[in-house]
Amino acid sequence: MAISFFSTSVARHFAVGIGLLAFSLIPVPVDAASLKEIQARGYMTVATEDDYAPFEFVEAGQPKGFHHDVVAELKKYAKFEIRQEILPWTGLLAAVSTGKYDTAITGSIVSQERLNVFNFVAPVAGGAHYYIKRANDDRIKSVKDLNGLTVGVQAGSVLLSRLPELDAMLKKTGGKLGKVVEYTSYPEAYKDLENRRIDYVVNSIINTQSLIKERGNVFTMGEPVSGPGFHAWPVPRGNDDLLNYLNEFVAHLRSSGKLAELQTKWFGTAFPDLPKEPIKSFAQYKKLAGLE
Repeated sequence: MAISFFSTSVARHFAVGIGLLAFSLIPVPVDAASLKEIQARGYMTVATEDDYAPFEFVEAGQPKGFHHDVVAELKKYAKFEIRQEILPWTGLLAAVSTGKYDTAITGSIVSQERLNVFNFVAPVAGGAHYYIKRANDDRIKSVKDLNGLTVGVQAGSVLLSRLPELDAMLKKTGGKLGKVVEYTSYPEAYKDLENRRIDYVVNSIINTQSLIKERGNVFTMGEPVSGPGFHAWPVPRGNDDLLNYLNEFVAHLRSSGKLAELQTKWFGTAFPDLPKEPIKSFAQYKKLAGLE
């Protein structure tokens, strides 16, 4: 269900505030195992989300998706056991930060708030944000037509925190961001969009393409409403050996052609121009995401 309505100025401050609040509640990592400790004990613990298609999902009791295939490749690559646990997103990053899991191989998006707690392995998918409209809504043909219209987005998400980029785009054409409606989940937002309670939804490119593939008769994908974004795996800050190990694994997938193969299989497109180095600071992220 929708959980709040607010103006552009309030949305801007709330988006930053909720991100800071969420991550102020995550303890500083103190028990994260180093790569040497993982090698000594003989296994790595990996958390994967259970409901974020096409990255990861469960169907008929079986895990599927991009990261299910990636973990299968990691099991072949690693010289130690990979112990994977599939669980809901809620609390997943906090569990990684406290050392319950060594990393999360999941569709997490890099953000300023998350960089306060984690470093990120080189991205495995792009995460630019796009608007989604009803297929029969002839009012909206480009970003400028979003002027003053009501947008739906997931509460507390990175997508919410980057709505000021869309506001800036609209101001360049004499427009402004309209009312923002927050939802606990995207299926709820899509239902309201279909029923004309809101005018458009903002989501990342991969999730948007997945939606259009399934429901292209109802919804249409529009233009980008943010700069580049990145889906990448979090590793607690200070655990550089593990970060580098996982980065080498991603490089292996890239050089072997397996990364592009899996991207195309699950996302419908490859991402050949992603950063190849870990993302370790907000300054680095700002430059990569075009936020400077």
